[in-house]
Amino acid sequence: MTAKILIVEDETELANLLLDYLHAAEYQANILSDGNQVIPYVDSQTPDLILLDLMLPGKGGLEICKEIRLNSSVPIIMMTARIEEADRLRGLEIGADDYVCKPYSPRELVARVKAVLRRTCATQQQGQDNIQLEPKTGQLRIAGRDVSLTALEFHLFELLYSEPGRIFSREQIMDRIYSDYRVISDRTIDSHIKKVRKKITAVLPDKELIHSVYGAGYKFEVQ
Repeated sequence: MTAKILIVEDETELANLLLDYLHAAEYQANILSDGNQVIPYVDSQTPDLILLDLMLPGKGGLEICKEIRLNSSVPIIMMTARIEEADRLRGLEIGADDYVCKPYSPRELVARVKAVLRRTCATQQQGQDNIQLEPKTGQLRIAGRDVSLTALEFHLFELLYSEPGRIFSREQIMDRIYSDYRVISDRTIDSHIKKVRKKITAVLPDKELIHSVYGAGYKFEVQ
């Protein structure tokens, strides 16, 4: 099935150029130029990937990305003329999958779209082959066997599993699974990760699902 790409860009000429390149690569693509239109569109149309400009009329790209990540793991590639490292890191920290700075080559951007979609589809399929989560009951099954997790451990695994390949920092994990993360230390997160890994290894000894990324955090990936 052809992937659906949403282009969020208020520069009409650039948006149309990207549209042409994506169509040539046999993707479906649509353009939005106002940030206020993005969340309703994503909720109703469920695109497979979003190309998101940072500076937009209405709602800005960073705010849009943060809102999308509350309910969706759709891949997001940010596009911006702002090249400060702090801006790039901010985008990645709140959930962007990739970041390109203007001016960029449309051909290169299409290549990045293909790479992100390929990685996302592959890791999701790998996870679906062996893993079943039941959020209502807090039950995890891997390779047909139950993994006994506490409620907090389940939420931790569910968070990482929801976006395969994405690196979550300890602060992001604390923010998402604790009501008041200010009283939790990095070591607490590390301890929970260690326990979840141990329980998963008991039923799936030949694969590692939760990976440490030095200096950054943790990610889910089947290897």
